[in-house]
Amino acid sequence: MRFNSSNISLKRRTAVEATDFLRRNDKMAALLPAIERMARLQKDCAECLPAMFVHCEILAFEDGQLLLSLPTTALAAKLKQQLPKLQDTLARRGWQVHGVKLKVQMTKQAEIKEKMRALELPCAAVEAFDQLSGSLEQTPQNAALIEAVKAMVARRRAGGG
Repeated sequence: MRFNSSNISLKRRTAVEATDFLRRNDKMAALLPAIERMARLQKDCAECLPAMFVHCEILAFEDGQLLLSLPTTALAAKLKQQLPKLQDTLARRGWQVHGVKLKVQMTKQAEIKEKMRALELPCAAVEAFDQLSGSLEQTPQNAALIEAVKAMVARRRAGGG
């Protein structure tokens, strides 16, 4: 996903809506300081290593142990080389990070896929397949192919795709 102004605007609006929801609910409002702390940590990590943290997320930060989620092992290997820089930068910003663990996990893309449309064959193509099924040599090797072509022709003529 490429970041552009509309993506950033959408993320800000979503964050504001989520924050407003949390503030309205007493039990959820208690979580707000922890969420804001994690957001600041995510931001500091992203500022230190922007190219990598486009794809990384903080899963947990407890007792000085930072747990990061990455989508691929290749990215994990690259980030592993940058951990000293990350820890040093975070320390200068006041974060007490004693260790970093990496967890590779696939992320789901929130994409809506278009419904696949059925392949439509012109009448001439259906007729050509019908002729092909009649002209193939009747051998045990061709039997399954002939039956499949005949079935496809019958479905197309019946309008069943």
